[in-house]
Amino acid sequence: MKVSFPIAPEPDPEVAEAARKLFAGPVDFLKGVVAMDGLPPADRPEVCFAGRSNVGKSSLINALTGRNSLARASNTPGRTQEVNYFTLGEQAYLVDLPGYGFAKAPVAVVAKWQALLKNYLSGRPTLRRAFALIDSRHGVKDVDHEIMKLLDRAAVPFQVVLTKADKISNQAMAATVAQVEEALQKHPAAYPELVLTSSDKGQGIATLRAIIAGLD
Repeated sequence: MKVSFPIAPEPDPEVAEAARKLFAGPVDFLKGVVAMDGLPPADRPEVCFAGRSNVGKSSLINALTGRNSLARASNTPGRTQEVNYFTLGEQAYLVDLPGYGFAKAPVAVVAKWQALLKNYLSGRPTLRRAFALIDSRHGVKDVDHEIMKLLDRAAVPFQVVLTKADKISNQAMAATVAQVEEALQKHPAAYPELVLTSSDKGQGIATLRAIIAGLD
């Protein structure tokens, strides 16, 4: 039986406002982690963001938090090789995972970093949801299936967030959504709802904030 993946609706105004206030409050960079023993205490819920290099992950985190440079965007794919933790007040952690694919790094470095990702995803009890970022212009690629398989094996629910939605036409977006929906049939951990976003235009930001704020 085929699973449908509708587009997440905009939140009710009061829900959107509560989420906006949460993200408008204190949001700070806590630490960059290169090994499991460096993770902060698992004392609050957390969500993580995963995506190919150059998918717009840093821009999305900055848009969610209303900070221009909280997450550092890089023109060099694969440059950020740490699990970066941000505090969302005292309520939650936002976790920026290393970009995957196209990494200009030695094989041994990439292997270490992939092992860290695998261990993090399978061993973090407070991880409520992963957000798998997919570039609207390109859809799901083979390298995306690899991270999704890790999430499946770790039994971590993940929700696809389509980035750069302002860069393509409505017709092209419909084709991308269809391609993504088909690709996600292979992944039992996929949450059955997509989020369309544009960090530049603000599209979908309120929706994604509300989803995160609603996770216990």
